[in-house]
Amino acid sequence: MISDTMPHRSGDYEDRLRLERNTYKDCPDVHNLPEIFHYWSNKYLLPKALQLGFDHPDEFFALHLQEAGFREGHKPPRFVSIGAGNCDTEVRVAKRLRDRGLGAFTIECIDINPAMLERGREMAEREGVASFVLMTQADFNDWRPSSQYEAVMANQSLHHVLELEHLFGSIAEALQPGGLFITSDMIGRNGHQRWPEALEIVRECWKELPHSYRFNQQTRRFEETFLDWDCSTEGFEGIRAQDILPLLVERFEFDLFLPFANVIDPVIDRSFGHSFDPRRDWDLAFIDRVHARDEYELGRGTITPTHMFAVMCVGRKGRSAFLGAMTPAGCIRRA
Repeated sequence: MISDTMPHRSGDYEDRLRLERNTYKDCPDVHNLPEIFHYWSNKYLLPKALQLGFDHPDEFFALHLQEAGFREGHKPPRFVSIGAGNCDTEVRVAKRLRDRGLGAFTIECIDINPAMLERGREMAEREGVASFVLMTQADFNDWRPSSQYEAVMANQSLHHVLELEHLFGSIAEALQPGGLFITSDMIGRNGHQRWPEALEIVRECWKELPHSYRFNQQTRRFEETFLDWDCSTEGFEGIRAQDILPLLVERFEFDLFLPFANVIDPVIDRSFGHSFDPRRDWDLAFIDRVHARDEYELGRGTITPTHMFAVMCVGRKGRSAFLGAMTPAGCIRRA
């Protein structure tokens, strides 16, 4: 479901940009998640990923970059990462590729935040992959490729993009014939809100939670009733999340698509997930019950997924490696 009112560049763009830079300037680990997330992901998400050939997000990117890089064969492959942030994923992926025998390649890391790129540069040097990981400061809302790449990757960055149509056009232009667009991202409602049908289920589950579990660690407030708030009102967090999947379906073919999760999100993410302890039986039973409800509703199409792993291409038919009946087009929320 494309946004009814799509945001565009306006007078507050620079204010949002300044806030975004300041938010992540001193954030060395943007992927830090509660322990309960790892309980859930290892028990429920990992088996799905294994069916599609990977066991970790780093492996997901390395596997498909390697596929794209070896396909060309005649020259050192060039990859680009859109919105790379601290470049920690790119550094780890570069190490995996190097250790697998891909001896000459580059991953160009594009981000607007110079502090994060500098952390990435330092990490690449420490980990011995500085010659493989390059840094480019640029705004992905304006980015135009100056050359072509064997693959483009985007790790949890698309939900920060305002000018999605422009970026997806640039990515398609950037891909070599046979190249791959590889992403892991969020595809739920804008600002990471719940759609009404999912919010009703979250609030139903919320009634089971003890009072102490309802403290929001990010907003520093108790929420007797789950308060659905729009993360995109100030910065770019989830600014056009709901538009990502429809626009991708319009512009790309899918080799792989793994959609997952919705109502489980609030209780395993940073806001409330730290209240859960994977060593407590009640906590695990609650997470299991919410996950089971999530899977049931996703399976019958009552709700749509909020996350995905995807590998895409242009200029040929996709290989369509999906699990079950959840296709990219079928996971778009319809009004």
